[in-house]
Amino acid sequence: MSATLTADVLQDDLAVLLARVLATANKRARELGVDIPQSFITISQSFDNGSSWRVNYGPKDYIGRRGGDLIIEVDAGDISIKQVLRGQ
Repeated sequence: MSATLTADVLQDDLAVLLARVLATANKRARELGVDIPQSFITISQSFDNGSSWRVNYGPKDYIGRRGGDLIIEVDAGDISIKQVLRGQ
């Protein structure tokens, strides 16, 4: 699905940053075999060891399930992958 972004959206620094963070995390998640459309995705900000964003990929049908999530931490400064964690 593609959409044309309006000028006001492109001027929102946080929206653009999050789009870049999510695109970077999605690329790594796909490389690791995650079915992104079938994932429940959450994003949280972290300030441990500098500013970063944690993108969590879990199953959409998470009720009654434990573990198996993929967490990708992306540096907020240069949009590089800082860490990849797999849940058990």
